[in-house]
Amino acid sequence: MLSYLADYEEFWGPLRVLRFITLRTLMAAGTAALIGFVIGPWLIGKLRALKFGQHYDDDRTGDLARRFDKKNTPTMGGLLIFFSVFFSTVLWAQPNIWIVVAMFVYAALTAVGFRDDYLKVVRKNRDGISSREKMVWQTLITVAALAALVWHPMSAQKIRELWVPFLKYPVLTAMPVAALFVLVFFWVVGFSNAINLTDGLDGLAIGCTITVALVYGIMAYAAGNVKIAEYLLISHVPGTGELAVVCGALVGAGMAFLWYNSYPAELFMGDTGSLALGGLIGLIAFMVQQPLTLVIVGGVFVAEALSVMIQVGFFKYTRRRHGEGRRFFLMAPIHHHFQKAGWPETKVVLRFWIISLMCALAGLGTLKLR
Repeated sequence: MLSYLADYEEFWGPLRVLRFITLRTLMAAGTAALIGFVIGPWLIGKLRALKFGQHYDDDRTGDLARRFDKKNTPTMGGLLIFFSVFFSTVLWAQPNIWIVVAMFVYAALTAVGFRDDYLKVVRKNRDGISSREKMVWQTLITVAALAALVWHPMSAQKIRELWVPFLKYPVLTAMPVAALFVLVFFWVVGFSNAINLTDGLDGLAIGCTITVALVYGIMAYAAGNVKIAEYLLISHVPGTGELAVVCGALVGAGMAFLWYNSYPAELFMGDTGSLALGGLIGLIAFMVQQPLTLVIVGGVFVAEALSVMIQVGFFKYTRRRHGEGRRFFLMAPIHHHFQKAGWPETKVVLRFWIISLMCALAGLGTLKLR
């Protein structure tokens, strides 16, 4: 919204700086952080007063829940991230189809996650909304987002291209809409679940999210700049540079949330945060033509999801083969495996952050290796 003030540079010259995406990205990050720091104490107090605390079931979390006493810590902290990102983006991003669809998906998935958390925390429904209902909502949101992208002339052609790392040209230039829907849906749902699984230790999920957002902010800026895109031999997608502002806002909001989510956590993001963040990041990866690179950049999230799949698959296989289920890891997701092995929670988080940063740098390296 503030970017339109640049049209009045003839009245006051310095307003022209608002044309620069880099400046607005930095301002979005600062604004989101400020909003998060301001509303954080109020939100924590409000959630505590309403008794919107996380309730653990000892049968499901076992000794870990008792070892790390987090019962009744307020959840739904994803609201802090959402309000910070949303209002910062509205202020600093120049609206276009990419921004509108990204914010629609983020807001819609936040609402679904909030309903899930509400049922768990307030209604004491351990499972929250059913898997079927969640899948229906995710499907409808994905269909609406893709319909807008396929229909709008700015995005209609580019969204159907499929690029993979290390190649100079797209693998597909006109992907069938049905195939596009399957891929986007899988990315949105897959990374929503992956971040949800990672959100088991104080600061772990949001710290890794910050590194992913940093990388995709750079990728969005590169994709939206014709000269940089030509130099790096990546797809030039007009208008996606504004998504760097969204990623900047996410970094700022993430840092503010981390202030309250670091050990010992005063606030958990809950499904309100993890469901929406995963969907937003997955969608942005497609918008900037770097979907498969997300597997590298979000390596920690991928490892967390794979560890659960391996654990469940190995347990079922050994039970069928030997009559007794065995576990591949001491506990899944994999961060709990290291806790069971004796690592303090803070050490697990810090080392996973390091790995996430290494994955982020590796993902950036793919831009040049073509």
